[in-house]
Amino acid sequence: MSIQNVRLEVMQFLEKNVEQYIQEYLIPVESIWQPSDFLPNSESDTFFEEVLQLREIAKDLPYDFWVVMVGDTITEEALPTYESWLMQVEGIDNVERNGWAQWIRQWTGEENRHGDLLNKYLYLSGRVNMREVEMTTQHLINDGFDIGTGRDPYKNFVYTSFQELATYISHNRVSQLAKKYSDHKLSKMCKMIAGDEMRHHMAYSEFVRQIFAVDPSNMMLAFQHMMKLKITMPAHYLRESGQKISTAFESFSDSAQKLGVYTADDYVDILRKLNTMWEIDKIGSLTSEAEKARDYLMKLPDRMARISERLVLPEFTQTFKWVEPARL
Repeated sequence: MSIQNVRLEVMQFLEKNVEQYIQEYLIPVESIWQPSDFLPNSESDTFFEEVLQLREIAKDLPYDFWVVMVGDTITEEALPTYESWLMQVEGIDNVERNGWAQWIRQWTGEENRHGDLLNKYLYLSGRVNMREVEMTTQHLINDGFDIGTGRDPYKNFVYTSFQELATYISHNRVSQLAKKYSDHKLSKMCKMIAGDEMRHHMAYSEFVRQIFAVDPSNMMLAFQHMMKLKITMPAHYLRESGQKISTAFESFSDSAQKLGVYTADDYVDILRKLNTMWEIDKIGSLTSEAEKARDYLMKLPDRMARISERLVLPEFTQTFKWVEPARL
């Protein structure tokens, strides 16, 4: 039997538990928070007063902070790309509306709130050029992305396990910084988004754990493939208006690293966490090729940590069209 057929059988085998995963890791629409819970109420007589207060507090936030906020917002708003990508994964059948497709749609519904909330906050803050932000978002959706997973569910679930934890770290750190600058409402917003990302990380990590239980060698090889390839962020094709190729992501990443929002050390730490969570060192019944993959994965964090120690960030911060210094 081909590896593709094995993966499909495993996905069909695990599908019987999808309803349980939805109940455990997702929250019903009527119970979960919505963006309007944290933003000035446009129906209230105090709306303009609340907006003025939001804008006044936002004045104290530094340039790199706004760059990271915009980058995080654009990443969240490129959601149509992520949903269409996941719907093409082997075993996820939107035509038949199977359990996996139901999971993806409901996961998308939760994720959709993140971009809505952050976009409205940026708009009300008056600190960014929203037209430039919107053009970058449209470019990112138009350009799509290539994360090296193909339609392989094993590789895709490794990616989402890693990426959801990375976005948890980023939003949680932004929350802490906002609190430091006394923007308690923004801090609460980002903390709630981070909470969603952690639940989603736990879900996709559970999918991988279940696959390890029934197809350990192929799952190990998929994990190794993704880590050799290196996990690229969803917004790695980020570009500003007028640019033909993606040149903004590296500079956005530099700002995030300078602020300590998401660093090379975090990348290494996530890998260590995944190795521990999936008990990579204890998995048995592996082929010789998968054993070599396991050895590679166990040694990789220390090797990457040594590389990250040599990382040198540029002293200057690139000026983005999204965030004009004159506005700050």
